[in-house]
Amino acid sequence: MKTQSKRRPQPLSPGSSPNPFDILTEEIVCKILDHLHNDPFATKAFSLTCKAFYFIESRHRRILKPLRPELLPRIFHRYPFVSHLDLSMCPRVDDNTLNVISSTWKATLQSINLSRSRFFTNAGLSSLFVNCSGLVEVDLCNATQLTDLAASAIAEAKNLERLSLARCKSITDMGIGCIAVGCRKLRSLSLKWCLRVGDLGVELIALKCKQIRSLDLSYLPITEKSLNSVLQLQHLEDLVLEGCHGIDDDGLSTLDQSCKSLKMLNLSNCQNVTHPGLSSLINGTEQLQQIILAYGSSVTSDLVKCLNAYSKLQSIKLDGCTVTWSGIKAMASLNAPVKELSLSKCLGLTDDGLSFLVQSHKDLRKLDITCCRKITYTSIDIITNSCTYLTSLRMESCSLVPKEAFVLIGARCSFLEELDATDNEIDDEGLKSISRCSKLSILKLGICSNISDEGLAKVGSSCSMLKEVDLYSTPLASTLIMTEILLVQTTKCSYCQAEGSEGLKDIRSVAISDVGIAAIGEGCPALEMINIAYNDKITDNSLISLSKCRLLKALEIRGCPGVSSIGLSAIAVGCKQLTVLDIKKCFNINDNGMLPLAQFSQNLKQINLSYCSVTDVGLVALASISRLQNMTILHLAGLTPNGLAAALLACRALTKVKLHASFRPLLPQSILGYMEAHGCVFHWRDKAFQKEMDPKGWKLHFGRSSSEVP
Repeated sequence: MKTQSKRRPQPLSPGSSPNPFDILTEEIVCKILDHLHNDPFATKAFSLTCKAFYFIESRHRRILKPLRPELLPRIFHRYPFVSHLDLSMCPRVDDNTLNVISSTWKATLQSINLSRSRFFTNAGLSSLFVNCSGLVEVDLCNATQLTDLAASAIAEAKNLERLSLARCKSITDMGIGCIAVGCRKLRSLSLKWCLRVGDLGVELIALKCKQIRSLDLSYLPITEKSLNSVLQLQHLEDLVLEGCHGIDDDGLSTLDQSCKSLKMLNLSNCQNVTHPGLSSLINGTEQLQQIILAYGSSVTSDLVKCLNAYSKLQSIKLDGCTVTWSGIKAMASLNAPVKELSLSKCLGLTDDGLSFLVQSHKDLRKLDITCCRKITYTSIDIITNSCTYLTSLRMESCSLVPKEAFVLIGARCSFLEELDATDNEIDDEGLKSISRCSKLSILKLGICSNISDEGLAKVGSSCSMLKEVDLYSTPLASTLIMTEILLVQTTKCSYCQAEGSEGLKDIRSVAISDVGIAAIGEGCPALEMINIAYNDKITDNSLISLSKCRLLKALEIRGCPGVSSIGLSAIAVGCKQLTVLDIKKCFNINDNGMLPLAQFSQNLKQINLSYCSVTDVGLVALASISRLQNMTILHLAGLTPNGLAAALLACRALTKVKLHASFRPLLPQSILGYMEAHGCVFHWRDKAFQKEMDPKGWKLHFGRSSSEVP
């Protein structure tokens, strides 16, 4: 019997020196790369391992997100097979850049994102769409400079399937008509805030683009005239009509078409549409799964009865609406498997109504009752007893819900993945109970004055899947508290029941310290975002604990006077994925904290340095972070015009900078012009310098003494 010989793997780089990695086939190496695509640093390290890996990685890369257009010439030849190009971090993309892109990747490019880019014209777009015939997805959101000439260039993309033109406010019906004629394969189109597009343009899209599945017409000045054509789209599944004030009951009553394929309808902020109009619009729809009527007309029994025939309805969103008892009873009677119910800021919602409703929809997975201020323990008792499979519960500012109710949530809703208890009476016992929810990934406890390290430690030790934690405390300098204290300093306040400000001492009684944060840092390795702003008991020890969370991407520690550059340095070294950092009013953070950030936090995109002790040296060091796009720099005492100018010129990726107006006449106009020409937008703030309240006397220092307050 003849034995079959096995082909030996060929070296990845012929003629190169012996390499232990040469035993791997190219297929295996590509499989390894597939698992590294979410970590740019890992991909870079991989490509630097050896010449063979560098060669393969350059040909394996399909998705590219350059930091700025100047880098494009260097990567054109290295990455010849790019199919998805994201230029959202490149504020300046001119026609020449689009010309080079279209010639380099004309055979491979399938999608391009220009949503935050400017300076290109219809000429550049024409080159792109003519050469890259394989383009199927284009994002041109916020391109307010584009006109109908650009729309005619888009029409050259014959194979285009997904197009977003949101906020392209200069494009008119004529331009949309060109797109309709040229892009017959469109499946998804967003015209949100295209204020010069009316019924004619929408009708042309509906008549020519028969494959449309998703259509966003938010805030367009359209009427029922174009809706008849839209409803004839046989494949339409998602229709967004948010803020279309030209649509009303009288017009909708004239509709003689229905869309059987429709699955999602958004009529948010359409106050002129009530039950007769809704009934006409969805008449004949057989597949409806989600209806959004937020900030619209009152929820009455007649309105809800319009939904009776839709047995596949799973999501109902009524945020900001006034609900009636008859409407509640009608919703409870719906013969549909409702999984998501959003009643945020609904006026008229009481314990009786909410309790009656949830008992009829026990399969709920998501419930939003944010700012429903009339509900109490009764509602939570029935919700947790009826809807035991809840995965998301949002109940911010439900001020009448007592602390005892939160114990029920943990005891009965073990599948919970998200809980927003911001500004509530939850205490440590409630947290201990909620810690039973082992799948919890989002926990928001901002402005919860009854919690302490004890409860937080239990959460940290039991909820290892936490990704987002919000422990925001009330800022001492908030306007409301300032006003209260100013009044108390001069009058005998009945709220405080004492002369002076003694009664306000409990406003910030959050007992979260380094101990609680340490428990989160040690027990939640998947943590990606944490907000511990205005917790004055937090010190560097907390940041050192959080530095163990290698996946941390967003950190907000504004108003934490106990942290310094030592703690920030630990974060920089340990959390290399950090992209958003807010250290406003961290007075003890200085240049010594900026240097480690510059060295280790190369993923940083956004930073707020206001009121810190950073000087020219620290700011110039930060400018070496190649991804830095957004900076807020207000009231840095050690900052000079020369230092600021040097930092601005060195930071090439900046797209947005907030500065105090006093710097505007001090900076050379040539520098400002240069930055703006490269896509950077300056926001000038004439904001008075603010200090925190004196912890001893609770006195305000707001540019003048309290005795000067009239």
